Amino acid sequence: MYNYKTLKPEECEFIAIAGVGDLPPGERLFVEIDEKSIVVFNIAGQYYAIDDVCSHDGGPLGDGELDGMEIVCPRHGARFDIRTGRVLSLPAVEDISAYPVMVVQDEIQIGLPIE
Repeated sequence: MYNYKTLKPEECEFIAIAGVGDLPPGERLFVEIDEKSIVVFNIAGQYYAIDDVCSHDGGPLGDGELDGMEIVCPRHGARFDIRTGRVLSLPAVEDISAYPVMVVQDEIQIGLPIE
């Protein structure tokens, strides 16, 4: 997987997914973009987007418990950093994708790489 947040803005296509009011602090939003399941978090007004798929077994990740900036997979307990997608604990060994998020005129946008 890849941390797309390392790409320059011009290397991404930003897609509007919701208004700022649709994702209050402490909440998460599930979206489907180009057949990718993505979960977006609002942590104290900062937005983070990662794949909604655990790299351990392909199960859903977004419903897991948040522990600071870590999400815990609800199936087997693997942990991932929601800022980078980096795997932090077994049984997962592979990172998940993280995406840049920006707000433009009260609209939350996720950046996907231009192909």
